[in-house]
Amino acid sequence: MKTLNDYCLAQFGEKLYKLCLNIGCTCPNRDGTLDTRGCIFCSAGGSGEFAGSAALRVSEQIEREKARVAGKFRGSRFIAYFQAYTNTYGPVPQLELQFTEAAARDDIAALSIATRPDCLGDEVCAMLARLARIKPVWVELGLQTVHPRSAAYIRRGYTLDVFDAAVAKLHALGIHTVVHLILGLPGESEDDMLESVRYVAQSGAQGIKLQLLQVLRGTDLANDWAAGKVPVMSLEDYTQLLARCVSLLPPDMVVHRLTGDGPKRLLLAPEWCGDKKRVLNAINLALKNVHLS
Repeated sequence: MKTLNDYCLAQFGEKLYKLCLNIGCTCPNRDGTLDTRGCIFCSAGGSGEFAGSAALRVSEQIEREKARVAGKFRGSRFIAYFQAYTNTYGPVPQLELQFTEAAARDDIAALSIATRPDCLGDEVCAMLARLARIKPVWVELGLQTVHPRSAAYIRRGYTLDVFDAAVAKLHALGIHTVVHLILGLPGESEDDMLESVRYVAQSGAQGIKLQLLQVLRGTDLANDWAAGKVPVMSLEDYTQLLARCVSLLPPDMVVHRLTGDGPKRLLLAPEWCGDKKRVLNAINLALKNVHLS
């Protein structure tokens, strides 16, 4: 398995740390273009609770984030991670100014831009190509599942062919593409989840993020969970599933994430995922057993 650290050491000669940034974007699933409620699992912060404040300039956010992680990361270069909401959804000139402010810095080795496959029009792609001439650009796409029934339940708002077209566009630009999948969506069997992994593995994307379904306070998913409609996975089941998922990936696909740690103040279930050290130890053991078998 090729980890993100492996990739960074090979590409940049050193370990890099992600600085989570917020440039004040919204989302077509929130502003009324597709819906006003957002995806069913998405928090009010647009999955950017750990990101900086959109009221600050990008460079000021970077400095604050560097100071925040100084006690646990001693490296000199970072990844500017534009995390909150949909970061290619907005006026392109304004977006480009903010991305370029990060890309121009010597302490930023790469940009990672989280977005939706349906927010990659021609003008956006031209901007990404310009940015990629300054610094490497990664684009993170929230696919979550390949199954139409699940996509409708989570209110994803686009069809699988839109994802395919987005990956093809980014591949043509030479941009490193990372795909997010959620494991544990209601109604999905293990075979369903493995089918999503197989699809991403052959999609042409260079990276993958595997995320446990977490029930966060204030989401519509939380209402369904409270009504008994959303079963959550045990730690053992999740780590065993992860091992099967990883075994399906091509050797050169970069694994950017194998879990997620949502803010504890919002986490409702499963409670075990709030213990990050325990989770990482269990994942490492499961993957070690796979490699030994």
